Amino acid sequence: MMLRSVLLVFCFIFNSVYCYGATILVIKSYHAENPWDTSYKQALEAALNAEHDMFYFEMDTKRLPESQYLAQADAAWQLYNKLKPALVILGDDNALKYMGPKLTATQTPVVYLGINANPRNYGVTQKDQISGVLERPLLKRSMVMLNAILPIKKLLVLFDSASTSKVIREDSFNNQDSLTLNGIQIDLKFIDNYSQWQSLVLSAKQQNYDAMIVGLYQALFDDSGNHVDPEQVIEWTSTHAQVPPFGFWDFSVGEQKTIGGFVISGYEQGLLASQIALQMLAGKHAIKIQTSEQGHFLFSKNQLAKWKIVLPPEIDDKSEKVN
Repeated sequence: MMLRSVLLVFCFIFNSVYCYGATILVIKSYHAENPWDTSYKQALEAALNAEHDMFYFEMDTKRLPESQYLAQADAAWQLYNKLKPALVILGDDNALKYMGPKLTATQTPVVYLGINANPRNYGVTQKDQISGVLERPLLKRSMVMLNAILPIKKLLVLFDSASTSKVIREDSFNNQDSLTLNGIQIDLKFIDNYSQWQSLVLSAKQQNYDAMIVGLYQALFDDSGNHVDPEQVIEWTSTHAQVPPFGFWDFSVGEQKTIGGFVISGYEQGLLASQIALQMLAGKHAIKIQTSEQGHFLFSKNQLAKWKIVLPPEIDDKSEKVN
């Protein structure tokens, strides 16, 4: 109801012909089953679907080899030319990287979300009809949280080696594989092979790590080059972890997943992107780029019990709990 009211207010103020019944094309870097995509799509549809016609294209870059990305981008561009949408939403870095330069040459309003790199890295410069939401792993806030929960001196952080993870390494970790923050030694591992991932999980305690954070794990491949189901990865990791596993993203938290942590949400990204989209559809331009840094505490009750962790009151009182 609140989101519908926001839409009505924008339409009243700007009296735009685009307020109702606009065609919106959402080009997603990943695929429908990806939990991040599912989360931000829910927010987009809650805000936009009732009044507008929404179409989706999935580039599927978590599962397809990089050699096929250009072909996917070409197919997305063909759909764009067929639909001639009033607005385009680009979900995550690969969509912006491959579609952003094409779209900046048009007059079509563009909103992006889930972007880890500087948009300029993809040839997308600031223009009146382009804006969006940046995504940053909340590393510093996570370290403060971990220090309050456990005595930690050495931390293992695991990522797959997909393009998004590489961007996070460059922009959020300054291309470092090891750093010290809040007195914690942090070792970052970027991996594409599932067997290597498993080996690191199994040897974490032996390597004197006190805890681990599971980052992105949706682009791991087995020894035959086959894509490994992310649910299999996170459930195996949860079952075989030798030290307490925490998470950066809400989709990694649950009964057979990680303990949780100070996480970011695809829904929040979708909500912020929707607000920008509503303003653009109502005729507003030169909207400031936003960074989603809010985050929230999310924990699994089962995982807390498994690892015998009792949250301090200052964290427990602010936490959302799932099984």
